[in-house]
Amino acid sequence: MKKSVITVVLVFMATSMIMCTSKPSKEIGLQLYSVRDAMKEAPKETVRKVGEMGYTFIEAAGYNDGKFYGMEPLAFKELVEASGMQFISSHTGQSLPDSASWDKTMAWWDKCIDAHLEAGVKYIVQPWMGEQGYNSLEGLKKYCEYFDAVGEKCREKGILFGYHNHDGEFAELEGEVIYDYMLQNTNPENVFFQLDLYWIKEGGKEATDYFNEYPGRFLLWHVKDDKELGASGEMDFESSFELAGKAGVQYLIVEVEKYNFDPIVSVEKSLEYLQNADFVKASYVE
Repeated sequence: MKKSVITVVLVFMATSMIMCTSKPSKEIGLQLYSVRDAMKEAPKETVRKVGEMGYTFIEAAGYNDGKFYGMEPLAFKELVEASGMQFISSHTGQSLPDSASWDKTMAWWDKCIDAHLEAGVKYIVQPWMGEQGYNSLEGLKKYCEYFDAVGEKCREKGILFGYHNHDGEFAELEGEVIYDYMLQNTNPENVFFQLDLYWIKEGGKEATDYFNEYPGRFLLWHVKDDKELGASGEMDFESSFELAGKAGVQYLIVEVEKYNFDPIVSVEKSLEYLQNADFVKASYVE
């Protein structure tokens, strides 16, 4: 065989191998709480590693006093984008203020929203309520009113405000399921819900029931397992993804809180699980 022919054959084989081993292109984000220790020790290097894995965007869990992980909003945005990703969503918030601290809390939100605008963030998500939201229906009602007010502030500046659940929201309070009450007593224009697929299961409820009952309210999902995605064998992700359109999901966000491996390895294995899952589409943004 002539040398030129051998070269062509080798190039073809190499290209074929790359095509076979390359990762499917899917729009999947990572909640940086998954690599929280690494983000404290080496935030810039960690963000770069996450981008190299193939994640396409991140959700932050490190906003404080106008900065993200100690960086100015524009600097953090540029770091994320230089790593091949987008900065789409952020977890932060404030507990329910009383009448005396309402104005101070709203001023905190004004600064927070402006920082997120500068960073190009589309979604701000509060991932907790204080005890008032779990102890009485009156306290929960006040939280819903508070979230509506914050959501209206966000919406006026082009950002969407959401709430992230854990398992406690699926308990009953004075005859009402907390999560259902929140869905029924917040304005869909002001408050969306970031459903955590693991925590709703731990709370004894089915995600699909909520997608059918409250269509369009769940713009973001936290796709989570006990450890790495798929590791437990107990999560029925496929049934949720079958109703993704009805749920209204726009972005999928991986979160890993416990690990069988080093956290960096665990989040990469979780990404690979979704990339290789036939039931996950390339994108959910319309």
